[in-house]
Amino acid sequence: MKKIVLLLAVLAYSFNGMAQEKGEINWMTIEEAVAAQEKEPRKIMMDMYTTWCGPCKMLDKNTFQNKDVAAYVNENYYAVKFNAEGGETIIFKDKEYGNPAYNASKKGRNSQHQFAQHLRVQAYPTIVFLDEKAELLAPVTGYHAPNQLEIFLKLFATDKHKDVTTKEQWEAYQKDFNAEFKVE
Repeated sequence: MKKIVLLLAVLAYSFNGMAQEKGEINWMTIEEAVAAQEKEPRKIMMDMYTTWCGPCKMLDKNTFQNKDVAAYVNENYYAVKFNAEGGETIIFKDKEYGNPAYNASKKGRNSQHQFAQHLRVQAYPTIVFLDEKAELLAPVTGYHAPNQLEIFLKLFATDKHKDVTTKEQWEAYQKDFNAEFKVE
């Protein structure tokens, strides 16, 4: 019995290690992320995407699969992937959000989900950052390469966003920022 438990532990560790080597983010639903926050407070990074969006697919392939991005996100955030034009119903902060005009047979663009509207998503992709209590910090719109996303990941994870409140402070922060993520 001990051998089986040990074998399972080694296999689980190996699969997790392979996921990290490939640069895989541990994605979860918004409900799972909020529940996880109750046990261990952490910010949420949410990828708001659509199925038809080319830059969204590039973000998945080029940025979210980057080893440095994946490791940093997995260590500092709960990561959520959410189809901003999907048909699922979710509960967020005791409120139900859906997409009443969603058409499952429609190819390409669909109506925007109420949750995406609630989070002020106006373009795709948008990465939404939430604090440890699932309160909106900021939506960051557009495609970002790993070293471009790094500045936002670290800005919010380290609470530097609280000190950067003006355009001049943001420009200074960007100028002084040293990107460390390797572009593969």
